[in-house]
Amino acid sequence: MGAGPAALCIVAELVEQNLAVTAIASQAPDQPWPNTYGIWAEELESLGLASLLGHRWTNTVSYFGNGLGDDDSALVNHHFDYGLFDQDALQKAFLERCSEVTWRIETAEEVRVLGATTEVFCKSGSVYRARVVIDASGHRSRFIQRPYLGPVAEQAAYGVVGRFSAPPVEDAQFVLMDFRPDHLTKEEITEPPSFLYAMDFGEGVFFVEETSLACAPPLSFSTLKKRLHARLAHRGVEIKEVIHEEHCLFPMNLPLPDRTQPVLAFGGAASMVHPASGYMVGALLRRAPTLASQLAVALSKEPALDSASLAREGWKSLWTRELIQRHRLYQFGLRRLMSFDEARLRHFFATFFRLPREDWSGFLANTLPLPRLLMVMLKLFSISPWQVRFGMIFGVKQIKS
Repeated sequence: MGAGPAALCIVAELVEQNLAVTAIASQAPDQPWPNTYGIWAEELESLGLASLLGHRWTNTVSYFGNGLGDDDSALVNHHFDYGLFDQDALQKAFLERCSEVTWRIETAEEVRVLGATTEVFCKSGSVYRARVVIDASGHRSRFIQRPYLGPVAEQAAYGVVGRFSAPPVEDAQFVLMDFRPDHLTKEEITEPPSFLYAMDFGEGVFFVEETSLACAPPLSFSTLKKRLHARLAHRGVEIKEVIHEEHCLFPMNLPLPDRTQPVLAFGGAASMVHPASGYMVGALLRRAPTLASQLAVALSKEPALDSASLAREGWKSLWTRELIQRHRLYQFGLRRLMSFDEARLRHFFATFFRLPREDWSGFLANTLPLPRLLMVMLKLFSISPWQVRFGMIFGVKQIKS
């Protein structure tokens, strides 16, 4: 169920395993996706998919100073290529692999497990039956059960693709994080922090996006829009033409689903958003083949396997013990970062990007094996300033709810 990147990704891999697939979605799978998707280029190269990048930047930087001329306001050069997917190419690549799949434009209203099969009841009155149902319709799905562990923190962002009175970033530059707070009032600087994510698309077009790492409740789009305009105005930049507006809102610390339930999930519905970075597409591309293969193997070994047992095989493949432990570590770290004020958060990220590139990039991509992830976190603690260490251990303030 679904027609976004997660749905198309897992459908493509299931087809690769010669499994019969029917897809149910409330909109056609070739409808344009509303948001942009970024990824570190090396992560995509490791999958042999670098051709799917629409833009690629070598000049990748961040700012973690206070913007008042102190030493740590200098650029942090990441020396690591970053890219944005060509969304049309990515979508087309998936759809070509799914060319023989039947897509039903329906709205699912109920899912019932009936032993050997599962039934999906749709608003139209149609009923579809399958050996297993995979919900890839996003984190708001009401068909996937998960425990309540308190308010869910969400990353929110408001962005503009457009033309400006002056370049908001340097020529051919990508800015991962600009945390400089010099455009904020004394009152605003005590509120949950946000940063600028920006890039030069060429030919006078830029993308600028004000992003809140994670808050519960999330920062409003109106607040982020106000901050973005204030940040640009402080640097003498005005928006002259809006080509596209982007609104992003997704959970960062969604609890892991109940992995004994008889309906399987993938993507946001399966809590696959990285709790520390917000990235997910790389994880989709890496983990979909394994999940599809496991389902195919399970069916070939036991052709009569019932729906609940088949779903459990999928859950075990999707969330191994190691991936669960890594996810918990990332969620612990996010809880600490959510308690940091603006200055402490800047110091944290300035320290984080002093780690060796293979450490911080693996951390952000969730590709570090558990023992190495633990070592990287300990290394980060050891090189952090005392106020960051204190925050890592004790937290600083209560998370808003």
